Amino acid sequence: MKHVIIGGVAGGATAAARIRRADETAEIVLLEKGNYISYANCGLPYYIGGVISDRSKLFVQTPEAFSQRFNIDVRTHHEVTEIHADKRTLSVKRLDGTIYEETYDRLLLSPGSYPLRPQMPGIDLPGIFTLRDVGDTDAIKDYLDKHHAGHAVIVGGGFIGLEMADNLKSAGIQVSIVEQSDQVMGPVDFSIASFVHRELMAQGVGLYLGQGVTHFGQVGEQIDVFLSSGESIRTDLVLLSIGVRPHTKLAADAGIKIGQRGIQVDRYLETSVKGIYAVGDAIEFPHPLTGKPWLNYLAGPANRQARIAADNMVFGNKETYEGAVGTSIAKVFDLTVGATGLAAKTLRREGTPYLSSTTTSPSHAGYYPGAFPLVTKLVFEPKTGRLLGAQCVGHDGVDKRIDQLSIVIKHNGTVYDLIQLEQAYAPPYSSAKDPLAIAGYTASNILSGAMPVVYWREIRDNKKEIYLIDVRTEDEYQLGSIEGAVNIPLDHLRERISEVPQDRPVVVFCAIGLRGYLALRILSGRGYKNVRNLSGGYQLYEVATQKISHELPRDTQDGDQKEVQETQMEILKVDACGLQCPGPILKLKKAMDDLQSGTRMEVVATDPGFPKDVRAWCQSTGNQLVASNDDNGYHKVVIEKGSKQTPDQSVAVAGNKSLILFSDDLDRAIATFVLANGAAATGTKVSIFFTFWGLNVIKKKHKPSVKKDFFGKMFSWMLPSDSTRLKLSKLSMMGIGGKLMRHLMRKKNISSLEELRQQAMDNGVEFIACQMTMDIMGIHREELLDGVTVGGVATYMQRAEQSNVNLFI
Repeated sequence: MKHVIIGGVAGGATAAARIRRADETAEIVLLEKGNYISYANCGLPYYIGGVISDRSKLFVQTPEAFSQRFNIDVRTHHEVTEIHADKRTLSVKRLDGTIYEETYDRLLLSPGSYPLRPQMPGIDLPGIFTLRDVGDTDAIKDYLDKHHAGHAVIVGGGFIGLEMADNLKSAGIQVSIVEQSDQVMGPVDFSIASFVHRELMAQGVGLYLGQGVTHFGQVGEQIDVFLSSGESIRTDLVLLSIGVRPHTKLAADAGIKIGQRGIQVDRYLETSVKGIYAVGDAIEFPHPLTGKPWLNYLAGPANRQARIAADNMVFGNKETYEGAVGTSIAKVFDLTVGATGLAAKTLRREGTPYLSSTTTSPSHAGYYPGAFPLVTKLVFEPKTGRLLGAQCVGHDGVDKRIDQLSIVIKHNGTVYDLIQLEQAYAPPYSSAKDPLAIAGYTASNILSGAMPVVYWREIRDNKKEIYLIDVRTEDEYQLGSIEGAVNIPLDHLRERISEVPQDRPVVVFCAIGLRGYLALRILSGRGYKNVRNLSGGYQLYEVATQKISHELPRDTQDGDQKEVQETQMEILKVDACGLQCPGPILKLKKAMDDLQSGTRMEVVATDPGFPKDVRAWCQSTGNQLVASNDDNGYHKVVIEKGSKQTPDQSVAVAGNKSLILFSDDLDRAIATFVLANGAAATGTKVSIFFTFWGLNVIKKKHKPSVKKDFFGKMFSWMLPSDSTRLKLSKLSMMGIGGKLMRHLMRKKNISSLEELRQQAMDNGVEFIACQMTMDIMGIHREELLDGVTVGGVATYMQRAEQSNVNLFI
């Protein structure tokens, strides 16, 4: 049996080797029009950038070695110009231009694809390249060696373009990317691509999104790139990375059926002509999820197709191809992006119903060094939860998760299968709750209705129609929030619930979604019907709505970032790696409080939002950001403590009030809250420290069951169970005086003790319960009102030092 293969890269070489393993006696001819076979074209950008220094490592096999090992007739520089299917012959052109006829019994087409090079003025100027094969790579390398290129323009923000941006920057060349779409990296959704936009801008890459190129012009040895917006970019080198097209002309001319996108094949990978098979970039095959024909320009599926086609060529049509869902991954500077299955935008374009969820989890246990945030987006069917697509972006662990997600999708799995995945766990590799488990739990909550969600676009476009609640801490809120959002921290939501309207749609959000979910459950449990949680939280909203810039750094080598350099000054080092927002900022703040003015601190974090947050924090606190740089996902900053005094650092802040409530007398408790509310109404910060009998004033009426020792039970029997059981300090008359006082207050339209207490909470009065007294009296935190914080003497003394009025009641 004589097998002839057209095309010697990926699919062709794999098929040839497989045929030889299956049939030692077969005659195998491999025809390749280029000079090389079986080379790593995915590694070409890394050779240009110098990551791969040895050119020979790009070649898996040389023609000579491949021929020797597998006993295959390898003919490079042999181009097939015609296929005569009726005679089972080929017309082949040699390098010298002569043509000869070659026969075959079985024929495999693996012609690959070619890069687009649209016809436009100036497209053929020197210095304008495409990158698809070794010849292209050598031409670019040679040009860079002979010209001092300080800047390059990459036209197209696909995988190769982004990898080239990374490698050209590594070679010391400034880069601008021009992309006609509003995002780079077409296979992923805009929200995930936004993380790539942030990384590119952080690395000093200029982004021109939503703009096309109209023509090129020559200016000395440089090139002017003219954009559809009317702008132009002067550069030293242009790389066209605007897509590829399948080589189908040879097949079409032979009468082989061409489909909507490429060469049509059946499930055996045989074309419409018996005995002729096709694999790789040039074929279209139904997508397993949509059933629609599509092209898959990926090496993994091409190699699998080659193996199946080879077996069918040798043994007859027995092995079938199931199709590829499209699993891809790319390194973009310090970021890794992976995608599998269908993107939400694809389903939206086709009118297919779907739901999605976005979660953020550490790539492995947060307490183990090197934990980076991993963002996972799932796209799934609304009724069944069948997983339709997934995307991951982060600095570590993306490859592991995207491969697992691909398996689930290929086997028609659901989001519930992610919950059931049994993954290896040790702190360096994962968490007890793996990011995929978290993603599965979140998606299942959306499906069950436990967590109705809203997406970032809906918030951006409809902010005025909803009541937005930011449930993050006040410190986080001060660093930035969604315009129009009201800050009600999660831990104060129950006591401030009266602020939340019931006649408007309510959207809650936190940093990544977890606290937003808890807030949603609180509101839903208290009768709110129209409440939703922002999927992905504020971090996703912020990155998706960020401003895109094409400004380049002033310095080619270091960009606009200052390097963190060691000085003679002693620097306090703080490790905030593995912490998610607001963890790094809070850790920074705590450490900064102990420093003297003029001293410096170095902080290292892995949260990608940390550089932006720390700049905002320094501006708001009067501290100075001395230097910052990024290194492989680690963000290092040096901060010098300023002399500006903040409320927390001052000895006494004018207007602040501190009260100690020692008594559980009804009249004294009422007086305490009247004073507190009066002070709070003037904008004064008020703290009430509840100690000994004063703790009875802030006990819940309906307390949970807690386990107490003998003395705890004794105090429970002897003391008032809650504020409604308090007595007057005078004229109590066996409790009748208290009831009479409450009656008179109602008659005079004066708020009750409980109402005054709630007003104090709503006005932002801080309630602090004495930890020591709670321990002595056997009072548990669960027995006290929600929103009460627990503190000791140091906590009170800090508040007292900051106050110009201290009252003991």
